[in-house]
Amino acid sequence: MNRHTAREKAFQILFQLDINDNEPQQAIEAFLESEENDDFLKMLVEGVTEHKEKIDSVISDNLKNWTINRIASVEKTILRIATFELYYVEEIPKNVSINEAVELGNTYGDDKSGKFINGVLSNILHKGDA
Repeated sequence: MNRHTAREKAFQILFQLDINDNEPQQAIEAFLESEENDDFLKMLVEGVTEHKEKIDSVISDNLKNWTINRIASVEKTILRIATFELYYVEEIPKNVSINEAVELGNTYGDDKSGKFINGVLSNILHKGDA
């Protein structure tokens, strides 16, 4: 599975985890029943889950006129994945993580999602924390 597909599947799993109360590994196994396990997918889901508090704090600190509780689940989940990549996955160029997040936002969100996601991630990047 390529990384773009892994990000999409991670988005779907994490979106589901946000609604349900499953363990990440159970969610991965249930979601991928017939597909092979992917290390990148597993790293994204487990990493976002493990660092969710820190990730949400970073996102919150970089919102303008918004609170994290007001963000739709689609955008919040995508922001969590991208923020995890920016902070914890050094081998992926930061612009690739942002571009992938914007693309996911354009695919799964509404017509303003990609622009919103790009703005928040740009704020994070320009603050120099990531």
